[in-house]
Amino acid sequence: MASEHIIKSYDEELRRLNAAITQMGGLAESQLAAAIDAVIKRDSDFATEVIEGDVEIDKLERDIEALVMRLLALRQPMARDLRQSIAALKIASDLERIGDYAANVAKRSIALNQTPPVKPVYAVPRMGRLCQAMIKDILDAYVERDAEKALAVWLRDEELDEMYTSLFRELLTYMIEDPRNITACTHLLFIAKNLERVGDHTTNVAETLYFLVHGTPLAQVRPKGDRSSLAVVDGERGVANEDTE
Repeated sequence: MASEHIIKSYDEELRRLNAAITQMGGLAESQLAAAIDAVIKRDSDFATEVIEGDVEIDKLERDIEALVMRLLALRQPMARDLRQSIAALKIASDLERIGDYAANVAKRSIALNQTPPVKPVYAVPRMGRLCQAMIKDILDAYVERDAEKALAVWLRDEELDEMYTSLFRELLTYMIEDPRNITACTHLLFIAKNLERVGDHTTNVAETLYFLVHGTPLAQVRPKGDRSSLAVVDGERGVANEDTE
């Protein structure tokens, strides 16, 4: 804490709020890692455990909401304390969505296991590792109240978007070359999109943390490397980007 309040129980409540956010973030990170393992190992039982584990993240979000409501009602926080309370609500919401996306990856992995393996699956763990690193770094930044570290995470989302675009194009190519790959590649497309969205929510946390520390929004325009919406399928030339034609 930057300063101690006269009422010690107030400081304890703020510490509990910080601890709950950290716990929730750690759980979301581990759920995502487990979901990626389920994809790599083609382990449906492991995937089912990930799906069932999502309820714990949901419970933590409700606990955080209750803590914040209590703080707002009883302490009437101001300035940085108020920003911390509002930031906790926003961050908890983003972490809950990350948990949902991890569960979605696990659900898709179960469906993917019903199809023959396809080569592009190798790109999923690469995206997953980057997502995990971003989540870990933003949680460290939250604990340390380090806006510069948060900004570094914010900038890395463009790299994740570029990975997603590359995989998107590769999967479309596989489907064009052999229609038998369509089912597996479609599930992989959804998995990749879920990971891309994990990056977006991690970036949201970075923006919230920046505001918490500085009291002003991040002025820069969010970098985006997702160009999948520009990809078009041509029967003769395969996959191309409209803006490069």
